[in-house]
Amino acid sequence: MEPALLILASALAGIGTGLAGLSAATVMVPVLITLCPSFAGETGAYQATAIALASDILGSAVTTWTYWRHGNIDLKRGWIMLVCIVCMCTAGSYAAWLAGNVVLGAFTLFLTFFIGIRFLVKPDTTREETAAHGQKLDAKAVAISLFFGLTIGFGTGFVGTGGGMMMLVVFTVFLHMDLKSAVGTSTFIMTFTALIASTAHILIHPAIVTERAGALVICAITATVFSLGSARFANRVENRTVGLVTGAVLTVLGAAMLILHYWDALVGVELIRDTFVCSARFLAAIIPAAIALIVLWLLFKIPKPIFRKMLHVVAFGSSAFLVAEAPTWQSASLSMVVFALVVYPILQIAEHEVPVYGDVFVQKRPGEVKRSLMLLFFGEAVVVAIGWGLAGERAIAAAAILMWGEGDAAAALVGIYLGKHVVRWRIADGKKTWEGTFAMFATALICGMFVFVVLKGMPPLNTLAAIAPTAAVSAIVELASKDGNDTVWVPLATVTMLSAFALLFA
Repeated sequence: MEPALLILASALAGIGTGLAGLSAATVMVPVLITLCPSFAGETGAYQATAIALASDILGSAVTTWTYWRHGNIDLKRGWIMLVCIVCMCTAGSYAAWLAGNVVLGAFTLFLTFFIGIRFLVKPDTTREETAAHGQKLDAKAVAISLFFGLTIGFGTGFVGTGGGMMMLVVFTVFLHMDLKSAVGTSTFIMTFTALIASTAHILIHPAIVTERAGALVICAITATVFSLGSARFANRVENRTVGLVTGAVLTVLGAAMLILHYWDALVGVELIRDTFVCSARFLAAIIPAAIALIVLWLLFKIPKPIFRKMLHVVAFGSSAFLVAEAPTWQSASLSMVVFALVVYPILQIAEHEVPVYGDVFVQKRPGEVKRSLMLLFFGEAVVVAIGWGLAGERAIAAAAILMWGEGDAAAALVGIYLGKHVVRWRIADGKKTWEGTFAMFATALICGMFVFVVLKGMPPLNTLAAIAPTAAVSAIVELASKDGNDTVWVPLATVTMLSAFALLFA
């Protein structure tokens, strides 16, 4: 089992190095000390760091060679960082040995995660203030290089990170390099720092070679192969594609490493366990339904507006199922947020890299689907927090989600295909129809009555007195919402009305 973990950790490290100049230690150290029993001893973290640094030598070297061949190394803007980091990494390595069993700090892991999010949100790093390749450093850039070079260099030796993430930030944000030049220059520096730091670690603790030779060879070869492959990919595609893939890789790696880093604390938190269970149940409900819809679309060429609203029906229905099955409102809300954060980067990449994306998901404007998804699931999380968390009734949250989601789908479809009488009210946008508005009212009414009467067993007449006004308010708010703001205002109005009636008749 341990050799497989060594290969997995070093493969992920190699991909991170080739794409973003990520130090192998950032990925490998948490995996080795958390999942591999042989690294759990007194010097386990120090040995894991040394193996990661040694793996960085060839991995960074082949990555540097690839970026150099494509003209993506800028030493005129990075030479001060190179000198400072190389000088300080040996001191950091010796300090790490004096400090004992040093574990990779969580700061680098958080940085990896958030840098990944940054590249997903803004994958194209091309900008007006990007420095020309080989442009000389001014006084401000020299001061920045000295400060970060000294601190990153010490950290390289002390916690084992090659400073890849920090160098990427400094080169792109402060020294204004483009992404490819920043990665190429940082891996060039990392080749030397990894060599010096790993040599210092081995001289200080020779057992790394005598006892860990097998693990060292496996990790070094695997990391080198994957570094070369990912570096070649990065230099053959456009900057935007590199940014998207880099963002996805760093986000996933950062999240995974944070989970590993805090694993002992997380497994003891009941909310985390409940959220994992809820998320699994939600995926088990929504993924097969979404796949079935896509198959139907391929077989029967369902019109795009209908298909889009069918996806909405599936999403809201699955969310109501999640609320019904969740043990607590906190786990239900958190599961919805987690799902949105996971799916967003997938859609971000698919929107630009998958040709049929525009055929499957109808968009009124670029990026609309992923933004709508974020609003939808974050809105549902708020609905659950208000209806179940504050009002104290699970059925309120489930009913509000169904009344909002299925009502909105009915309003859109009826308005498109049967709507003939445009609403001329001043509050309306001039496009919505009376037929669509009535369809939303009727659908919301049916959904609310179904939840409270059929599932909860409440008296029909008493329930109707609360559901009918709520359905009417939801339809009016949907009618008055413009520019897609119904995704915000309709759920708030619906859950507020239901919660108010629940408190009134409690």
